[in-house]
Amino acid sequence: MRKLCPNIDKDDGLETVLEVPIPEEMFSGMGNNVALRWQNMMTWMKAQTSDKWSQPLIAARINELRFLLYLVGSPLIPLQVQVGHSVHKPVKDCSIQASTAKYIVQQYIAATGGPAALNAVNSMCVTGQVKMTASEFHQGDESGVNLKSNDEMGGFVLWQKDPDLWCLELVVSGCKVICGSNGRISWRHSSNQQTPASTGTPRPLRRFLQGLDPRSTANLFLDATCIGEKIINGEDCFILKLETSPAVREAQSGPNFEIIHHTIWGYFSQRSGLLIQFEDSRLLRMRTKEDDDVFWETSAESVMDDYRYVDNVNIAHGGKTSVTVFRYGEASANHRRQMTEKWRIEEVDFNVWGLSVDHFLPPANLQSEKMI
Repeated sequence: MRKLCPNIDKDDGLETVLEVPIPEEMFSGMGNNVALRWQNMMTWMKAQTSDKWSQPLIAARINELRFLLYLVGSPLIPLQVQVGHSVHKPVKDCSIQASTAKYIVQQYIAATGGPAALNAVNSMCVTGQVKMTASEFHQGDESGVNLKSNDEMGGFVLWQKDPDLWCLELVVSGCKVICGSNGRISWRHSSNQQTPASTGTPRPLRRFLQGLDPRSTANLFLDATCIGEKIINGEDCFILKLETSPAVREAQSGPNFEIIHHTIWGYFSQRSGLLIQFEDSRLLRMRTKEDDDVFWETSAESVMDDYRYVDNVNIAHGGKTSVTVFRYGEASANHRRQMTEKWRIEEVDFNVWGLSVDHFLPPANLQSEKMI
């Protein structure tokens, strides 16, 4: 991945460090030669705050990218994960399904490095690249609808520090999204839009649970139940299931929308003990002025692979997420849209020296917390 941009104006000038590294494939598509590519790169970087984004055609393009980055690239999980605590809970006074789930989680902890290795991690920095594809909205009963042929490529940098501090910078095809949590609120905004904010219990980024943060994953599924078995890509897997409680759903609902349900599943290999697939499904009711509610159902399925050890912790270095969105209701025709993201982790560093709370401060206009 490209991390530095040369000084085009001065041959002996210092190179610029890119805030978010970009994939070589994305850089190669910016021109026919290296000089032109860097010139286009500089133009693109300066355009992040350009007034041209308000033009209709460009605005439509950015809105499309933002939809992808919000829904596929940076979704949040509704349940709070106690990543600052050791991964252990007693098995007594549990049902057979719950105690089985705890046993499976303990096998997962052992497969990803063991309690000592996982609890030794107090922060991380991750860089990676993504490739996204999406279909248009189409009638829900249509089948065989192909995704768009053009891929949206980009890269990301992800920072995390115990217990609830994290920040993600994601750049795809000229659109940048920053989201994070400072331990009190979580937020998300793009480089060309006012910031929406959410208040209440800090929520973890879904990307952490895609084989990237074993301790968060283990803590999340300690409260799950085992509901059966399933074969995933030739692997016999146990299925662990989590339901979001009514109190959590109510706390995260807003004046114009209601979370009806949010369910999470984890598929753990019986052979290796590793998390092979992570799924979640959410149903949202949007209230309108005409009292014709519109429902949005989002289902996401992530398959992880290429597990490798980094400082004695077993991390998934690649995978694919498939997202399906249904929109229906009396005021809306039934529509469906499909999106995919393929990702690859380039670098993982644990226990980053000098990483403090100041690195996770929200934007200035979020200092006064508000509800969206």
